[in-house]
Amino acid sequence: MGGKYINPFTDFGFKRLFGTEMNKELLISFLNSLLHNQEEITDIRYRNTEQLGSGIMDRKAIFDVYCQNTAGEYFIVEMQKAEQDYFKDRSVFYATFPIRDQAQPGSNWDFKLKGVYTVGILDFVFPDDEYAPDCMHHEVKLMDVEDKHVFYDKLTFVYLEMPKFNKTEDQLETMMDKWLYVLRNLSRLMERPAALQERVFNRLFEQAEIARFSKNELFDYEESLKVYRDLFNVVNTAEGKGYTKGKAEGLEEGIAKGKAEGREEEKVEVAKKLLALGTDINIVRQATGLSIDDINNLL
Repeated sequence: MGGKYINPFTDFGFKRLFGTEMNKELLISFLNSLLHNQEEITDIRYRNTEQLGSGIMDRKAIFDVYCQNTAGEYFIVEMQKAEQDYFKDRSVFYATFPIRDQAQPGSNWDFKLKGVYTVGILDFVFPDDEYAPDCMHHEVKLMDVEDKHVFYDKLTFVYLEMPKFNKTEDQLETMMDKWLYVLRNLSRLMERPAALQERVFNRLFEQAEIARFSKNELFDYEESLKVYRDLFNVVNTAEGKGYTKGKAEGLEEGIAKGKAEGREEEKVEVAKKLLALGTDINIVRQATGLSIDDINNLL
């Protein structure tokens, strides 16, 4: 596999580091480094990552990591490996599950809610230059557009555009810098950087070292890495085809059309590869944005 440490952008790598009870100190440290205006998280409780709608026909959601802190606040942490149509809509939709789950039976509930945080670690940048090239960390709340004050502070979306993070080891200043550096570079490191001396990183590098894996863990990681590489290659190929076609037409609308067609080809190709690896159809739907019917047509 050509590396000493796991790739945290794979499903196996991400869930090994952040989605297990034995490594919850890693998730706690990571969340505390991002959420500056919140009280420090001292402990978390993992919750079921599969969330069902209230009715049998309702769409369900499967989170990468879902937990609560001791104050009862909810945290959804998602690793997003490729750009999707309606990505923001999906984030808002996912946030409705922990909101809905707080409803209490009976007529005496006063509608008081605990905070809900959605953290999206993006292996892509938002399209159309929505943010400046040096702006990669975004904290979004409901805001009054007139005077710019936060209208509602119990619903927070944090997005990290990881391709924009380019700090070197000697430029790391904050704990957030260090966590982002680890996520961006872990699979390329051959030894632990001198700048990462905090105790929590002892645990991280111990858990990330591939040589420590059991035979079953190694197999699962290899399968997860294969899916990640296939997705990465398909995305690059589809984007290349889209831009080439748009350029050949010689018009801005041609570029837009080419990009759109490239994304559709990308979704289908990714879905085919994931299905061939035996991936659950609902995970394929989330990864590609295709409908269940479209996916069934590929089987």
